[in-house]
Amino acid sequence: MIRLEDVLLTRRDLLRRGGMGLGMLGLAGVLSADKALADAADNPLSPKRPHYIGKAKHVVHLFMNGGPSHVDTFDPKPLLDKYHGKPLSSPNLRTERKTAGALRSPFKFQRYGKSGIEVSELFARTAAAHIDDMCIVRSMHADVPNHEPSLMLMNCGDGRLPRPSMGAWITYGLGSENQNLPGFIAMCPGGYPIVGPQNWRSAFLPGAYQGTYIDTQHSYIRKLIENIRNPKDSLADQRRQLDLVRRLNEGHLATRGHDAALEARIHTFELAYRMQSEASDAFDINREPQAVRDRYGSHVHGRQLLITRRLLERGVRMVQVWSGGGQPWDNHDNIAKQHGSLAKPWDQAIAAFLTDLKVRGLFDSTLVMWGGEFGRTPVAELPGLSGRDHNHYGFSMWLSGGGIKGGHVHGATDEFGFAASENKVHVHDLHATILHLLGFDHEKLTFRYAGRDFRLTDVHGRVVEDILA
Repeated sequence: MIRLEDVLLTRRDLLRRGGMGLGMLGLAGVLSADKALADAADNPLSPKRPHYIGKAKHVVHLFMNGGPSHVDTFDPKPLLDKYHGKPLSSPNLRTERKTAGALRSPFKFQRYGKSGIEVSELFARTAAAHIDDMCIVRSMHADVPNHEPSLMLMNCGDGRLPRPSMGAWITYGLGSENQNLPGFIAMCPGGYPIVGPQNWRSAFLPGAYQGTYIDTQHSYIRKLIENIRNPKDSLADQRRQLDLVRRLNEGHLATRGHDAALEARIHTFELAYRMQSEASDAFDINREPQAVRDRYGSHVHGRQLLITRRLLERGVRMVQVWSGGGQPWDNHDNIAKQHGSLAKPWDQAIAAFLTDLKVRGLFDSTLVMWGGEFGRTPVAELPGLSGRDHNHYGFSMWLSGGGIKGGHVHGATDEFGFAASENKVHVHDLHATILHLLGFDHEKLTFRYAGRDFRLTDVHGRVVEDILA
């Protein structure tokens, strides 16, 4: 009897059998992109060795999306007081929108710690407790003054083309220390930020390395993580169903070589099953003593950072914590009120979070990074004269823990705070430094796709040695 499967050929079978195998030469280039996943098909998030022993094992990215003002937070500019309301004649002063004269900061700066680093009152708690363990980079710069490409540059290393996110690269390189939770988690309250899941995508890397989004506006566990419980079937029944689906998927996979999308789906089903017990525990901050919750604060950012600490304790490799959907820090007017209300809960939560990392022995192995996609202008925006425009020419970020030199200021902007002028650090340099701290040569952590070896830093980037401990 002739079987139907003996007669019908898939396109791949036809290429494999025909033309003396010439078709397979082209196909091999496509399939080679899946080689990394093939080595760990059962679990692509299994722990992996970096190029060398790094000082950091985990990364926490506190993302102040919208662009916080550096001259109102971590880069004091006393000349703005002197020239308040007056036009500035700096030759570098190029803005996206119409602006007026200099706008002094409505916030007071003060020196903190043994290092005497000046920080504004917006982050007084954090500075008072931790400034000697923080490195303030005051010379960051990006490419353009627009949110979308700047978000993509900060998160994915390219402002235009679809590239894997930093978290995807990190989990691709290191895997995860907990096989019952995602290796990369992105928490953003109130919905997606600008350009949505592109900020944590895996792009051409295997899908298992994409970030898992959590809407942290919810506190009830079943709303925080959708479908965390099956209301009808027991875990044993689900296991039997999952085993059947897995056998079907693996049979399908066996006829198609190593298909990244299908392998990622198999892994996702398994991870979702395992998460039912582990995630409920990790995300339930009610298991923490009331005194601990009070230190972090009852607001959403307190909840986010307390969850983050619990995820780090369970071995999650990277956690990205967002200010919220949209562009919360994009304050084109009334910056005194808006920055003030935004920073207060963050200041409380960050101070408590860094303290907890130190107490629990996680600080030295966790790289914590704070900042937005760019900064803001030192001049007032028209109309209103109370806010600031986008500024990618110069802005501030800070890093702490995980091999970072504490009590240190790197680089500077010009006298008014418009453009990076000393020891400039591009976003590519920041990415190269992060990978270095994790144990990677950023030029060698690559993935072959479409005939080219890609990396997070593209063809750019240098390690900023001056900020390393």
